[in-house]
Amino acid sequence: MEERSALPEKSQVVIIGGGIVGVCTALFLAEKGIPVVLCEKGRIAAEQSSRNWGWIRKAGRDARELQLMIDSARLWREIAPRLGEDIGYGIRGTTYLAGNAAELARHEAWLRENAAFDHGARLLSPRETDELLKRDDHRFAGALHTPSDATAEPALAVPAMARLAERCGAVILEGCAVRSVTRSGGRISGVVTERGEIACETVVLAGGAWSRTFLENLDLSLPQLAIKASVLRTGPAPEIIAGTVGATRASLRRRADGGYTIARSGAAEFQIIPAAFTHLRAFLPVIADRWRILKIRLGGEFFGPLGRHRWKADEVTPFEQVRVLDPAPDQALLRSVLASAKALHPRLEGIEIEETWGSFIDVMPDEIPVIDEPAGWQGLVIATGLSGHGFGIGPGVAKLVVQHIEGQQPLVDMTPFALARFGKKAAA
Repeated sequence: MEERSALPEKSQVVIIGGGIVGVCTALFLAEKGIPVVLCEKGRIAAEQSSRNWGWIRKAGRDARELQLMIDSARLWREIAPRLGEDIGYGIRGTTYLAGNAAELARHEAWLRENAAFDHGARLLSPRETDELLKRDDHRFAGALHTPSDATAEPALAVPAMARLAERCGAVILEGCAVRSVTRSGGRISGVVTERGEIACETVVLAGGAWSRTFLENLDLSLPQLAIKASVLRTGPAPEIIAGTVGATRASLRRRADGGYTIARSGAAEFQIIPAAFTHLRAFLPVIADRWRILKIRLGGEFFGPLGRHRWKADEVTPFEQVRVLDPAPDQALLRSVLASAKALHPRLEGIEIEETWGSFIDVMPDEIPVIDEPAGWQGLVIATGLSGHGFGIGPGVAKLVVQHIEGQQPLVDMTPFALARFGKKAAA
């Protein structure tokens, strides 16, 4: 991928955003011989797609997206061997520990509610949990264990997919922000980039946390907010488990380098920007559910790149002013997370933080993606709002997008992912 690749005059499809959804969409289209150009304002996978935990899980998924995740897991198994690169992919299992009877009951409820799906998860007894973790202290009431879940290294996986997409014929442009779209007769006719125009029939907006900002400039409403998450990695440490292990205070993934990626599920920073007021009512259930671990901040981000902006197609946009979102991680939170990890897993005593990072997660009020074409905007396909668990489900979302573009029968019912679920204003 070269930053100054020639700008094509036209293509059938233009994709906005070089994260996992955009890259996989480009790959699937290129494999079909469909002309596609992907425009990324910064670098491929520079934001959430390389900053996530690296879990590819079916366990614990919302029922509305579980079948799509099952299909996405299959796509991961098919794609990984074709990359010709080691991305750290492997089927290593996911285990959610239950620290008490209440947590175990939640896992039991998830199994009952999703018994119709072929997810492969099962409940472990305290003894089985001890055996899996190679300990004998009966610390846990049990666990939800999914042996067929996988992991991969995010910083390696998506760039490797992009290189495969290029070999299949996709044009990928880094350092090329899309400023706006053009329409003719109510349907998409092209995009305006910072380097010129590209005529096209379809635009796929896979802009992650930037999607709402882009759509607001088109007078389209998307109730999506960017929530800041913080993650750490350690140096080499004793193996607790080959795959992932989740718990209330700290969740871990064994890395290819022998260390761990560690974070706390649900612990994030909710930043007050204009969109937070616009969509506050929709997000109140999420805030109420997580108020003990969700920090609310009013600061410089109010006027930052994800704030309210308006621009014309010949003007510099927020996407050019900030090529890569690189928020400072919450160091106090991460010190607490590491301490919790050590308390949960005594064999980790003595390990230290090697690196920390922050990211902005594109969150929807119901934490389910939007995969849809807004009314009156024929040819504009939105694929965003993966809400912090998009790395695993990304290929499945991309497959749905391609099937929608081609008018094919979708992998799964797309109704749960419709923009209209948020009301007429969002759908218009």
